[in-house]
Amino acid sequence: MMTTDDLPQARRMRRPTWRDPRLGVGIVLVAGSVALGAWAVRDAAATVEVYAAGDALTPGDAVTVEELTVREVRLGDDEDLYHLAADPLPEDAVAIRTIGAGELVPRTAVGGSEAVSVQPIVVSLGLAVPTDLGPGTVVDLWLAPAQATTGAASTESTREPELLAPTLVVAEVMEDDSVLAGTQGTSVELLVPRDEVSAVLAALSSEGQLVAVPTIDAGGADVPEPDET
Repeated sequence: MMTTDDLPQARRMRRPTWRDPRLGVGIVLVAGSVALGAWAVRDAAATVEVYAAGDALTPGDAVTVEELTVREVRLGDDEDLYHLAADPLPEDAVAIRTIGAGELVPRTAVGGSEAVSVQPIVVSLGLAVPTDLGPGTVVDLWLAPAQATTGAASTESTREPELLAPTLVVAEVMEDDSVLAGTQGTSVELLVPRDEVSAVLAALSSEGQLVAVPTIDAGGADVPEPDET
């Protein structure tokens, strides 16, 4: 008959000590997880102050601190693409392309006046003015031919409307109310590329009506809007 003395002795479980390599590995893993989580939180919360346009800026407009606002955003790897509020603006800087109201100011959209390749021309549009026309709007400028007349009868001209200049930027819209003349109309200052100036000037002295047709915005540059805080 087997007695208790004959049974194998149970192994006692020993508490791990600092010399146990498993304890060291566990501490390293926990410390690494905490450090990685802290880095991710800091990176997600990192923001910078960036200049944004207060109102729409068109080519040739001065870019100064007074014309801009400051927005606090997360840019990540795109930080070098925009003008940071901590950096001074270039001296005598102007917009060399349209910067929409509230848009962050890209470095490529600001330069010297010599980089502006357009000329401002004031064009009278009469009453044919879209309701949403304003500074920064991109339009195609068309010349609608005048109606041809034969005696007392008036017939529509066989001439087709002519596209004078595409994708022009509106710099300013000016309402013209003349009490003495009893007329009302609208003039716009358009920024016309130098190689298209002659065609637009010739149209100003020709018969017919100039019409500004806003273009459809296709979405602009493929740059995602940075996250704001």
